[in-house]
Amino acid sequence: MEVAPKVAPYVKPAWRVLDGVVKAGKRVLFEGAQAAMLDVDHGTYPYVTSSNTMAGQAAAGAGVGPSASGYVLGIVKAYTTRVGEGPFPTELHDAIGRKLGERGDEFGTVTGRPRRCGWFDAVLVRQSVTVSGIEGVVLTKLDVLDGIETLRSAPAIGWATRCWTICRPACANRPRFTPIYEEIAGWTQSTKGARSWRDLPANAVIYVRRIEELIGAPAVQVTTGPDRDDTIVMRDPFQG
Repeated sequence: MEVAPKVAPYVKPAWRVLDGVVKAGKRVLFEGAQAAMLDVDHGTYPYVTSSNTMAGQAAAGAGVGPSASGYVLGIVKAYTTRVGEGPFPTELHDAIGRKLGERGDEFGTVTGRPRRCGWFDAVLVRQSVTVSGIEGVVLTKLDVLDGIETLRSAPAIGWATRCWTICRPACANRPRFTPIYEEIAGWTQSTKGARSWRDLPANAVIYVRRIEELIGAPAVQVTTGPDRDDTIVMRDPFQG
């Protein structure tokens, strides 16, 4: 009762507020708080959250029509991580995996629990791009890969004699899936703080371009450090 008078002026039907700003021609940003593969319908069930996390949920959850959504921007690391349990074919249990975690500061902000780290899982990201209708991605933490002589990415996963280019449905045998890797030459120069393409080593550019091919979406921004300005911008998603 003490808090109610302070909060009440801000309580409004979200759908009406959004309808008004959309009709006024203003921009609206919807931000997802959970990873795509934690989606209760399209994720790696049963290792998921309790709701939908794909981009389409922004419309249903906020009360706007699907036509109100504009550019869909995906955020993805230059390598792959996972919190908690669940399938992770490209997970690394070696010195490189530990290096990715330490360099990338891959620890829970609340619990401090280390995240699981591994090579770039193109199967997972490609499926997320498709299901969420992602038009471009921000490829983050490219600098974490500095100094690794040979990089790997997984365009497919295999089981027995079969090869899959999509994430398989949940099943008892899922942990048996193994990544089918391709190797990409790394770079010895530092990319930390790079803010233009010309500041990147040639092999770093090749790596980014190959990731674009594997996931079927362009990298519209690449980040090379923790500072806000450590970003290479090819396209501003807010400029239409």
